[in-house]
Amino acid sequence: QVQLVESGGGLVQAGGSLRLSCAASGLTFSFYTMGWFRQAPGKEREFVAAISRSGGSTHYADSVKGRFIASRDNAKKTVYLQMNSLEPEDTAVYYCAATVKLEPTHVGPEYNYWGQGTQVTVSS
Repeated sequence: QVQLVESGGGLVQAGGSLRLSCAASGLTFSFYTMGWFRQAPGKEREFVAAISRSGGSTHYADSVKGRFIASRDNAKKTVYLQMNSLEPEDTAVYYCAATVKLEPTHVGPEYNYWGQGTQVTVSS
């Protein structure tokens, strides 16, 4: 059974940083491109970042480019999202997801597995 478990969320002041982790089990992690999405209250889920199987290629939403960094450790079956210069607009539940697509993709339905999410709240 595939499981993706996010952690690292919390409450932080604007301008601060958080590092999210997503631990995978039940799948051959290195075979999957990994993505991060978020959903704020009353809004649709949106793409945040994606990272290729090897970690050599990444793709970011314009809203987080230059502030967020996706990385992965295939030996630990874990993907990370380093979030810097956080803004109140970044407040959302953050989800990691896995896809068999070769290249990082921003398209949610192309992801095969999803985690339960972790809450990030940025206070002004």
